Amino acid sequence: MMELAVTVETWLFQGDVSISMLFIGVILLSYLLEDLAIVTAATLAVEQVMPTSLALMAIFIGISSGDFGLYFLGKAAQRFRFLRYRLFRYQRARQMKRQLHRRAFATLFIVRFIPGLRTVGFTLSGFLDVAKTQFFIAVLTATGLWTALVFGSFFQIGSAQWLQQTQNGWLLIPVGLCLMWLLNKFITKTVLRGAYDAAR
Repeated sequence: MMELAVTVETWLFQGDVSISMLFIGVILLSYLLEDLAIVTAATLAVEQVMPTSLALMAIFIGISSGDFGLYFLGKAAQRFRFLRYRLFRYQRARQMKRQLHRRAFATLFIVRFIPGLRTVGFTLSGFLDVAKTQFFIAVLTATGLWTALVFGSFFQIGSAQWLQQTQNGWLLIPVGLCLMWLLNKFITKTVLRGAYDAAR
């Protein structure tokens, strides 16, 4: 998956890609590696290869549609035994089930920010028949906040005058991915440790 994501990311920077294909490419990249897609979209906007509004919209559509896909995969697991087996073979799925029964909206909102729990949490929501409206509102709200925060941060960094003058804008992607990795580690180990360690 990583190799395919890097291939898509490289293609986006070829220079002869239309705006519509850039839009589709960012969405596809978000299905493969969400963090890379956000940083790539911000870099495309900084380098004025893609309008900022379209880059942000592509990221939002890609991430939210991927989340909805996980929900409907959970729905499918109600009918297919092998999907149920894959879902419930993880200890975290059993722990997450209790969280979703007690407070679905808050759990879904928080899960968006915890690396490693999104796939299980959103798929389990579909399997447990969490109300579609509740799921969509929680996911859209959290996704909008996450996308605006991360995309906006990297866009501001990339637009900084000192970075523009040094012609080192290409550094935004590797540096951005490192910062995302550190942020994920920080969230996992400190901010939400008490509430969700059991689910990990």
